[in-house]
Amino acid sequence: MPRLTFAVILALSGSAPPAQAAEQIPDWCKAIPRAEYKALERVLPDEPWFETYKIQPGLFAIYEPHQSEETIAYLILGSRQALLFDTGMGIGDIRAVVARLTSRPIVVINSHTHNDHVGGNWQFPFVIGMDTDFTRASARGSREDAQAEIAPGEICGALPEGFDPKAYRTRPWHVSRFVRGGFTIDLGGRTIEIVSTPGHTPDAICLLDRANGLLFTGDTYYPAAIWLFRPETDLDAYVASVKRLAALAPDVKLVLGAHNVPVAAPAILDQLVGAIETVRAGRVAPAEGRGGKAIYKVGAISFLMPAAR
Repeated sequence: MPRLTFAVILALSGSAPPAQAAEQIPDWCKAIPRAEYKALERVLPDEPWFETYKIQPGLFAIYEPHQSEETIAYLILGSRQALLFDTGMGIGDIRAVVARLTSRPIVVINSHTHNDHVGGNWQFPFVIGMDTDFTRASARGSREDAQAEIAPGEICGALPEGFDPKAYRTRPWHVSRFVRGGFTIDLGGRTIEIVSTPGHTPDAICLLDRANGLLFTGDTYYPAAIWLFRPETDLDAYVASVKRLAALAPDVKLVLGAHNVPVAAPAILDQLVGAIETVRAGRVAPAEGRGGKAIYKVGAISFLMPAAR
């Protein structure tokens, strides 16, 4: 959940006279489109809510640029089945997008179970979940968390046709199989390993495709202020997890985070360890703060954390 700005005014097409439209665009929206996407191959350009990019053969990033989280889900193709890593906000129809990209059976697994990553889980018959109480609680769904995602200042442009904001909630979903770190998923000619990385949440994971040098980091790393302030966050566990990821760097060619921009170099993993250790050691002052939270920046990496007292 990488929201960097505080809510401004809801900017929906048709919601204000043209003369006021520019004033009502949320600050975060002004960064869209992000320059990094120019280097990627866009597919399905007619999709109104999602932007889908082919990262390499058999790998697609499904991006939601119209909501402040800028969530990215990943579709990983094998010869027998496909893995969908996260299902987004549940605002657009991600199942319809996936069906246009592959006819293979879909296995869903979540980087963690915050609502912006599980919104489309209910649409798929087979969902793998981490064996944690947090996962079980999240699977019940939530209206309050979902409604916060469409509050004033959270939407850039128009919501999908037929979407009912008043009825929006994260729908309950069924976990078909509970697993733990180290579990592997054979997609046919492609094996994906679950790396347990608790910290951001108790059920946070990354995915490792060793053969192709791909590390999918979820919310453990993404290029924006990483959220480490919620009650379910464990900072000690987070530090241990990022060290675990840094140890994988020699085998990694691409790091793929869950928000904003999909591709980073593996050198970011060592930088992530240094950044969080610097912050926890008290060697960096907050860059900005509000509402009991502050952003701490170390080089290109930043964290949104409880403000020091």
